[in-house]
Amino acid sequence: MRGARVEDGGSVGGMNADACTPPPWVVHCDGSAVPNPGRMGIGAVLMAPDGTRHAISRTSGARGCNNEAELMALTAALCELQRQGARTATLYCDNSVIVEQLAGSPVRPLARLASQFDAARRLMAGFEVVQLRWIPRHRNGDADALARGALGLAIKPAGSPVRRRR
Repeated sequence: MRGARVEDGGSVGGMNADACTPPPWVVHCDGSAVPNPGRMGIGAVLMAPDGTRHAISRTSGARGCNNEAELMALTAALCELQRQGARTATLYCDNSVIVEQLAGSPVRPLARLASQFDAARRLMAGFEVVQLRWIPRHRNGDADALARGALGLAIKPAGSPVRRRR
């Protein structure tokens, strides 16, 4: 991948410092499978550099697990970014398995989804700069609402981070 980066957590590696690189699109994506495995819904919120908001919310005709739904949401967002002519993007996903697999981390691969991961990597390679970052679920509410809404499910109440006692 030309400028592809996959990051976990809040660590920021910085975008390409080249003044010719356009500002990134910002994407939050999520997938739901009900039951798990079961019907799959995907959701994504894409914010263009000019502030224009685009949304994806749809179901899959197939049945699958939550990881598959999350990967489908990411792939759909990448396809929409390409359709919109985006050259740079920062993508947020609350599924650590997806982020780790696309980062090439030494985690056990999900063999059943290998071809979908390969397709996502090929799409990511088409951008000048792309970053994929894990975020906590409570910061991905809009994308979650779109994925659940596609399945006709109620929006989950806004959660907050769990604070641990010391």
